[in-house]
Amino acid sequence: MGDLMPKTGTLPENAQFVTTHWSVVLAAVDTDSDRAAEALDKLCRAYWHPLYVYVRRLGHGHEQARDLTQEFFARLLEKRFLDAVDPEKGKFRSFLLTALKRFMANEWDRTQRLKRGGDCVILPFEGFQFDEDVNGACHLPEPADDETPEKAFERRWAITLLDRVLDRLEKDSAAGGKSELFAALKPFVTGEDERGAYLEAATALKMTEGASRVAVHRLRQRYRELLRFEIAQTVSQPELIDDEIRSLFAAVTK
Repeated sequence: MGDLMPKTGTLPENAQFVTTHWSVVLAAVDTDSDRAAEALDKLCRAYWHPLYVYVRRLGHGHEQARDLTQEFFARLLEKRFLDAVDPEKGKFRSFLLTALKRFMANEWDRTQRLKRGGDCVILPFEGFQFDEDVNGACHLPEPADDETPEKAFERRWAITLLDRVLDRLEKDSAAGGKSELFAALKPFVTGEDERGAYLEAATALKMTEGASRVAVHRLRQRYRELLRFEIAQTVSQPELIDDEIRSLFAAVTK
């Protein structure tokens, strides 16, 4: 994936460092508008899986981890964890993980108090429901290795973000009437070149091998632009983009 690393200092054409995840959070803190709450809710749905993975790595089973993650986001949406928001600290993913750790510590204290007074049952929060396809993905087992909860979170965060970029590239291609082209060349966008594979794809698309390579080059270029733009939304300052990109690629290549 090294050749997909965006060039330093580049952003998509006409991109502005304005609408970021931080601005969504700050808007939710500063206003009580439905629009701000809706934006934060959408953001939570997009990035809940890395946090769920973190909770699983702490030793909780699927159902309990799902309930705890839902409860965390519910409290986030209720602004209980937004009072201490400081975008100057840099990375949105760092803020979310810190907030989750605080939540888990509080939850542990709460359950210990309840256990001293009787059995504790953690009930699922009904006000925030994940999509069924996302819930289904939870059942997929996480790798059985010695990866720490923090490393598992970083890896899943990187995968989630890269998947979002690829999904956006697919939508861009569809909008340009190139869905078939994207479907055939998608494996080459993030994967390694395979001998003979280009010719096979080109034949299916009724293109020359050279034309298919040019098309892949353009898709990769657009992918890099979209990746950089997506990363820009997760950090507080443009100068942090390159460091975050390196961190995310390191998380998925280890």
